[in-house]
Formats: sequence, structure tokens, C-alpha cells
Amino acid sequence: MSDQGWPWGAGAATGIGSLPGTDIAEAQRVVLGELPGLPHLAELPGRGPGADLIGRSAGLLVELPVELYAARWRVAPRPGRDLRRARDLMERDLDQLAEQAEEYAGPLKIQAAGPLTLAASVELPIGGRMLRDPGAVRDLAGSLAEGLRGHVEAVTRRLPRASVLLQLDEPSLPSVLAGRVPTESGFGTYRAMEPGDARSLLHTVVEAAGVPTVVHCCAPDVPLELIRTSGAVGVALDLSLVTDLDPLGEAIDAGLGLLAGAAPATPPAGHAPTSAQVADRVRGLWDRLGFPRRQLAGQVVVTPACGLAGATPAYARALLAACRDAGRRLAED
Repeated sequence: MSDQGWPWGAGAATGIGSLPGTDIAEAQRVVLGELPGLPHLAELPGRGPGADLIGRSAGLLVELPVELYAARWRVAPRPGRDLRRARDLMERDLDQLAEQAEEYAGPLKIQAAGPLTLAASVELPIGGRMLRDPGAVRDLAGSLAEGLRGHVEAVTRRLPRASVLLQLDEPSLPSVLAGRVPTESGFGTYRAMEPGDARSLLHTVVEAAGVPTVVHCCAPDVPLELIRTSGAVGVALDLSLVTDLDPLGEAIDAGLGLLAGAAPATPPAGHAPTSAQVADRVRGLWDRLGFPRRQLAGQVVVTPACGLAGATPAYARALLAACRDAGRRLAED
């Protein structure tokens, strides 16, 4: 932990996870080069099934094999080639990270889908999302918890001087809570999950991982209090989607760290914003929340608004550099 009590240094910047392209060696070089204070394990969904958020994360599940069926991930009777591919891609990525960051000593972020998003995406063998069966969802959370504990250990073995920070991607969390996840037919939705149940599932995974955990949700109406009380140390969100400042202010005041998505994941004007523009956006939000500037650099990490898989390689690199330099500007305030 840093002097400020956060698992990152003052003025930190990082990426959300995904990058364009299919070359993991080059992607990891970009991350380590542009984000030296808080690099992350690069994700390349452009490589296809098994490299996507759901397949990559489902590959970490323990004793719960998955397979592709009609372009959707579902629970399988036994491990097969789809699962092997997902796990092989992850092993290749970890080997590349270890090779390039062998001497790295500092915070390092890894990412995986959270239990609610997996439950809303992975299907049961009999059809329908796992979300329809509360017992299956509990089993899924337990399997993910065990798998992520092993994943953290695998990263730590490869990079013993690094301190791991886990990011749980939960884009479906608001929809799960609001009962907006559609059924297979598209004519109905699954029953809304009680906030207490969702919190318990998140807490199961956060506690088992054994490392500081942030929850990423690039959607409107992020349940900030639920995330904070699940045991997460921070929340990652898209600042452009924040319309009500009060819940965010309350969460920050209660001690939640903020990974501030302050730079657009795709170029709105054909070029990346400058570091000054990104820093100004973070400062502007902080000032509107009414917190002292001296608190900002420690509690906030500058990030893109979301993953960069849809960006060009040049834009992705420029955006990560802008976030890095914006973090440095904020640390100098």
C-alpha cells in the first residue's frame, strides 16, 4: 500500500484492460512502456473466442467447464477444446508478462469478469442464463473465487516483486439488479437480484482473491454503495456516465478509491485528448464533489473511459500516454 493507504502510488494511471490487435508481446510492451507506475495485463479480444471477456474469465472457473455453443458460452459436461483455447491464451499472456516485466516491483493490475456479469452471460446446459438459477449462481461465484485465487497465485509466482491489484469487470451489474437482463426469447427478462444477494456474491470473490480489488462498471447507475460494502477498495467508471454526484461523493468520502475514466475510448475528434485536458476533467469532477485537491492524487487513478479494443493502435497508445501524464500533473498540484 502507498503512503496514502491505496494499493497504487500518487498520480497513478492505468488501462482498463483491452487493447486492439492480436500481438500480445507488442500489447504488453505498450502497457509497460506507457504505464510504468500501474501497468496491467493486456487483453486482446481481437484474437477471437477465449480471448473475449466472458470466455477468458470463464476459463478461470474451477470444476465448472464451459464451451461455445451457437456463439455463446455455456456450461459443458466436460472440458473441451474451447476451454483449452481460453486457458492456453491466458498462459501465453502470463508468460509474456513475466518475460517483459521480470524485474518489475510495484502494483500490477489483472482483470476478470465478476460473478454477476458471468451469471448474466454464461448459459446453463438446459438453456437460459445461469442467472435464472440462484443455486447455479452461487456455485459460479464459488468456482470463480477459487479460480481467481489460483490466478493471483500464478501471477505472483511469475512476478514475485509485484503487488497484484484485481479488477472485476461488472458491466452487467446494474441490469442484474434492475431485472433488465433479457431471456433467450428476447420477450422477457430475468427476475431482478436482491442487492444483498449481489453484494454477497461479490464479497465471496473479493475475499477469496486475497488482494486489493476494484470493480469496473462502465454503465449508468453504478451501485456504488453495494460495491463499497462488498469489500472492494475502489470503483472504475466512465466519468461521462456520471449524472448524480451525490452517491459518488458519499462513496469517496467513505473511503472508496476512484479509477476515473476521463479519456474517451474512441477518438471523438480524430485524435487523443491532451494530458492537460484529461487532468482538467478529473480536477473538474473532484472540485464539483467538494473534496480538497491534496486528496485527489492519492485516491484517484486516471484511466480511459473503457477498454480500447475498438481503438486504433496509435490512438490506444496516445491515450494511455495522455492518462499517464495527466496522473503526473495531478500529483504535482
